[in-house]
Amino acid sequence: LIDKGPSARSIQIDLNPFTLVGATTRSGLLTSPLRARFGINMHLEYYDLETLTGIVLRSADLLQIFCDDRAALEIASRSRGTPRVANALLRRVRDFAQIKGNGKIDRQISSYALEALNIDKYGLDEVDNKILLTIIDKFKGGPVGITTIATAVGDDAGTIEEVYEPFLIKEGFIKRTPRGREATDLAYRHLGRKKGEEQGLLF
Repeated sequence: LIDKGPSARSIQIDLNPFTLVGATTRSGLLTSPLRARFGINMHLEYYDLETLTGIVLRSADLLQIFCDDRAALEIASRSRGTPRVANALLRRVRDFAQIKGNGKIDRQISSYALEALNIDKYGLDEVDNKILLTIIDKFKGGPVGITTIATAVGDDAGTIEEVYEPFLIKEGFIKRTPRGREATDLAYRHLGRKKGEEQGLLF
């Protein structure tokens, strides 16, 4: 369709047969007619730990660097169930292995590298933990609105809602309520906080 309004017109383009594959994390924003044009609709789950470990080992082979099974498991367990995160972490761990180690990735160097990168055992990074600390320490565990959280951590509300919040909710660290976000018992345990205690100021 070219142009708009009364002057809008359609043109035909000859195309060879093809298959169109679309992917989105926000299918609710697609119009119903557009969704209906896709013959098969599927929902993809996060990768399990065993599969991710295999991906890390294969990627290490492609990078031509030795990575033992325990190190691969360590990297996979902190990869948020996502292969691209696992591969990104593998490359960063490789850098540490080459500079701080002997060029090989073992459990010791992988743990050292991931701790240096502030990636904890749950796969939470510095921003994830900052969000949780903000809710607990500054707002007594919630409920608190996403805009308020964003202002407190110095980030954009849309970024927090789309990038960080889904994983935190999926893993059970925060929950959404009609009044805002609340930290769960798991978040308190993870950060070494006790529910109901008066927490110190974060900033």
